[in-house]
Amino acid sequence: MSEVTANQPTGTPTWIDLGIPDLARGIDFYRAVFGWEFVTGPPETGNYTICQLRGKAVAGLMANPDADAADFWWSVYLATDDCDATVERVVSAGGTIVNPAMDVMDQGRMAIVRDPAGSQFGLWQGRALVGAQLVNEPNSLVRNDLMTQNPEPTAEFYASVFGFTPERNTQIPGMEFLSLIRPDGHDVGGIFAADGTMPTGWDTTFEVSDVDAAVQRVVAAGGQASTPEDFPFGRLSMITDPFGARFGVHAMP
Repeated sequence: MSEVTANQPTGTPTWIDLGIPDLARGIDFYRAVFGWEFVTGPPETGNYTICQLRGKAVAGLMANPDADAADFWWSVYLATDDCDATVERVVSAGGTIVNPAMDVMDQGRMAIVRDPAGSQFGLWQGRALVGAQLVNEPNSLVRNDLMTQNPEPTAEFYASVFGFTPERNTQIPGMEFLSLIRPDGHDVGGIFAADGTMPTGWDTTFEVSDVDAAVQRVVAAGGQASTPEDFPFGRLSMITDPFGARFGVHAMP
């Protein structure tokens, strides 16, 4: 178990959420797959729903009638101790602003930006909500990685904004992969080289205790799943929820 009680270091994936056309159906699906509980906010929050595990926040869901199944990912938010200053660094490094920095009631301050290759991500400066309160355990967030057609210059962008050191990783045969290393030496994610047939963007992977059992739950709840595969870092399946949103499920070796 890994409980988070304070804001994560700058650049660390700290929160994820997903906008879907049918919130009620989405709740049913993710409850069946991960066993989450759900707390929906008041109408002024747009019925933003906090997904919980043992009473701790792990993700967010919201109704979005315009959600597009093409290149449809969970949204990832990277931690920052100063949202406005990080937005300035994003722009200086060649990124763009989608939604400028704004307060989310007493929960925190956020912005939505894009890197120079066009991949979108959020920034989160936690206050009442530090981000995901449980990570790296079954049915919670374990990893976020970026698929892009321009790995090297994209890695330079994230290094400039967050102080990462990109390191080439050779653990996955046949895949070009750069690990993003925080100044304290912690690996916070990576960048994969995407060919012209792959969707690009930040993906999300959830830890599970048994990938094959999770795949069965996904299919029973109306989703789709790739055949589970074993890698040096564990067993993995790529999932598509009933709306077309993609994510991975992973179990340690």
